[in-house]
Amino acid sequence: MEPGRRVLVVEDDVIIAESITARLRAEGFTVDVAHDGPAAVAADTASDPDLVVLDLMLPGFDGLEVCRRVQARRPVPVLMLTARADETDMLIGLGVGADDYLTKPFSMRVLTARVHALLRRVDRGRTDPAEARIVLGDLEIDIEQRRVSRGGVAAQLTPIEFDLLVHFARRPRAVQPRERLLSEVWEWQVHGGASHTRAVDSHIKALRRKLGADLIRTVHGIGYALEVGP
Repeated sequence: MEPGRRVLVVEDDVIIAESITARLRAEGFTVDVAHDGPAAVAADTASDPDLVVLDLMLPGFDGLEVCRRVQARRPVPVLMLTARADETDMLIGLGVGADDYLTKPFSMRVLTARVHALLRRVDRGRTDPAEARIVLGDLEIDIEQRRVSRGGVAAQLTPIEFDLLVHFARRPRAVQPRERLLSEVWEWQVHGGASHTRAVDSHIKALRRKLGADLIRTVHGIGYALEVGP
């Protein structure tokens, strides 16, 4: 159960929205619902949810624009829903700040598992006061406040980007295979699959864009390694 946790469900299909809402409330969440883009942004501002379940196709403006506006205001975990099994849609969604995605139709069991996993990732960085800060060269990570800067310049990361960076920072210069990142950061139990590994690649690209192209080295055919260090 998740007492006190608030989720914003953004879905224009009333039946799907009601099904998601009922399941999440049964899990102990407080749930707000919006059915279009402008209402979603207004609800996010009004309620400051702990997580957003966001449909890609919405009236008013689409889920991509909602995600941009929500993440520009404050980092919040976003689980994006799409009716199309199109890898391009998935990559664009991850590129604008979504942390995870599900393709319709999906089971409510899988959706709730993804919601719990997203919230656990945020919580993990706040549970060990002994590791409140990591400094590697000019990279500084404040784990408790979830803030990052490089060379004194702050960068705004999405929750999954932050968690991915912390994972690398705890193992500087160690090569991290994509499958291990999916298992340990995303908590996805997968075996290969281009769309899953492309999710990792998309977030690595975002970290390089925000913190410097030299931050993470590609190890072709395997994964990535953080290059900054003492």
